[in-house]
Amino acid sequence: MKYAFPPLPPVTIPVAGTDLHFPVHRIYCVGRNYVEHAREMGFTGREPPFFFMKPADALVVVGAGCIGEIPYPPRTSNLHHEVELVVAIGQGGHDIDAADAGRHVFGYAVGLDMTRRDLQNAAKEQGRPWEIGKSHDASAPIGPIVRREEAGEIARAAISLTVNGEARQASSVTKLIWSIEEIIGHLSQHWTLQPGDLIFTGTPEGVGPVVRGDLMLARIEGVGMLEVRVV
Repeated sequence: MKYAFPPLPPVTIPVAGTDLHFPVHRIYCVGRNYVEHAREMGFTGREPPFFFMKPADALVVVGAGCIGEIPYPPRTSNLHHEVELVVAIGQGGHDIDAADAGRHVFGYAVGLDMTRRDLQNAAKEQGRPWEIGKSHDASAPIGPIVRREEAGEIARAAISLTVNGEARQASSVTKLIWSIEEIIGHLSQHWTLQPGDLIFTGTPEGVGPVVRGDLMLARIEGVGMLEVRVV
């Protein structure tokens, strides 16, 4: 096969403790999936889950023990951090039963859903899609994937984020409005999930702005930590 120009290399994420790399297919994100974050964004209740997507090349893969860097994106003056548990799909499927969803999970990672909040809010006000606020370059920093069997009791894991050592977000995966299994079930009703898919499961309360020079430290119990500096 002859290409018009050389294709870009696949996006992959290292699997912790191995020499394996996880090839990324699609990135799905769940909106407003923690109770207190939904409230701080002006919503209440257990609304049906909704999803948006990011391109695979929005990932900034940060190796274990490393500090990643992301550029402050253009056309915004209000870049927000959102720490999230990321689910890596190892077995695909359609109309997956929530009770059976666990076996479709390959592992978990710590991720950040970086958001141009001013552009997102403007899109909301005009009834337009969120991509301009959510899917910009380098909008999805992520750490290594920890295999499911090594992550411990992930449904009860603590999740947190600090900026320059100051606590910003602190919660627990127990506070997800829709559980990991329910998310997989709902998502698979609308798309056929494939091995290599990532699901950003939502962020807890405490989201806020970062500026150039800020160092973010995200942690999820049993999964690890992710350090990222805005440059």
